[in-house]
Amino acid sequence: MTFPNVDLPWKPLYQQVKDGEVAKDQSSPLLFYSLAATIVFTAAVYAFEGYLDSRQKACYQKTEFPSELQKTVLKIDKERQPQTSKSASSDDGSSSAESKALLPQLQAKFRNAQSYGLDKIQFGMIAHTWDTFESIAFLLLGFLPYAWDLSCRWGERFGNWNERKHAIIISLIFLAVTTVIGTVTALPFELYSTFQIERKHGFNKMTFGLFVMDKIKSLFLTALIGAPFVALLLYIIQVGGPYFYIYVWGFMFCFSVFMMTIVPVFIMPLFNKYEPLADGSLKTRIYELAGQLKYPLTKLFVMDGSKRSSHSNAFMFGFGNNKRIVLFDTLLTQVTEDEVLAILGHELGHWKLGHTLANFVVTQVYMGAAFYCFASTFGAQDLHAAFGFNDATRPVPTIIALLLFFQTLWAPVDKVLSFVLTAFSRYNEFAADRFSVDLDMSSKLQSGLCKIHLENLGAMCPDWMYSTYHYSHPPLVERLSAMMALDKQKQKKVT
Repeated sequence: MTFPNVDLPWKPLYQQVKDGEVAKDQSSPLLFYSLAATIVFTAAVYAFEGYLDSRQKACYQKTEFPSELQKTVLKIDKERQPQTSKSASSDDGSSSAESKALLPQLQAKFRNAQSYGLDKIQFGMIAHTWDTFESIAFLLLGFLPYAWDLSCRWGERFGNWNERKHAIIISLIFLAVTTVIGTVTALPFELYSTFQIERKHGFNKMTFGLFVMDKIKSLFLTALIGAPFVALLLYIIQVGGPYFYIYVWGFMFCFSVFMMTIVPVFIMPLFNKYEPLADGSLKTRIYELAGQLKYPLTKLFVMDGSKRSSHSNAFMFGFGNNKRIVLFDTLLTQVTEDEVLAILGHELGHWKLGHTLANFVVTQVYMGAAFYCFASTFGAQDLHAAFGFNDATRPVPTIIALLLFFQTLWAPVDKVLSFVLTAFSRYNEFAADRFSVDLDMSSKLQSGLCKIHLENLGAMCPDWMYSTYHYSHPPLVERLSAMMALDKQKQKKVT
């Protein structure tokens, strides 16, 4: 097997027509540089992210508990001491877990957290290497034009469909082929992550049968929802004229609202069981908190997250006056009732401060900008020819134009915007923490975050560059320090 020469322009091994029969304008920048630039950019991103991974790996290899986290949590324990002493002296003994100091618990889990993080980062580096190799190999081999031509042949053979009259059907066949290949190549990594790493560290509760059923359900839902979505999207682009991006933007907005509506109500229950939270003080206090913040809570569920993992979480969903809150059953066993309320106070802060709406608006603006830029490159035949779609007698498939646009011209923009959105997310997390402080829930949120962190074996000494680039939530020590600083400011105002 021979690969393209180092001399530009690079050309994929498989092309729709042989070299020299098409592509008369060899001076075209898109034709000349696109393939090489995409590969160089992919390799550069891999090298940069690999460097960050190596920094984080070094942090996971540390054996000494981080001093900054130790000082911070020690202060929290001292502030909790009067409260926990009262709890420990209660007759029922139900507060024994609450009365335990947090620092010894974190220190006891530190070695396990380091081991878990090290296993994940090492495996992630291997998986990232494979993904990058696969991406570059597919580009050099001409996987996209080959898969498209194969889809055309299958369409002709099994349905008498051709790419001129039945472009959407051929596109769906093409997506089915690439989805199956992607699922197969990713499967070994998913199996190892789930049944080796997660099970080794006590998180995975999933059986192999449940894993298979989840995969089947996911593929079925992809076909059931994804196929009509792609068909409509391609149709709108084809008939929308020069301003099709406006119609696509409207369609994407409607589809986003549709998915936000059906996913928690119809799709998520296919994978997990949702039961109303049992009557009791927790349920009463959650409704009281929602009422205090004017959050129109209509339903409160507990999800059997322990069916698959011992990781914990809580989330909210719903539109208008029909809001719902879901608590993982694992969360209820890891933290106290007061801490659950503090965690929900933080989550409700996102809603009260408009973060949920802001994220939705940002997503819509992102999609509008992306499709506007795509519209300006839609007819760039030289770009498509550079990746093997170089037969001028055949139409360039819309689905291919989309894939190549997002993989080439939009990829650098996407990386920059992703980093900006990650920073924006961290800013929102600090703001939601501040909201909890204003609700006088700071102490319980701090202890709740510590408990969730130790139960989930979260990173206790993350590298600052790695966390800045990857983390949508600030590191634990930064959140705790920020809340403690806010507490001091609040006390000064009172005094």
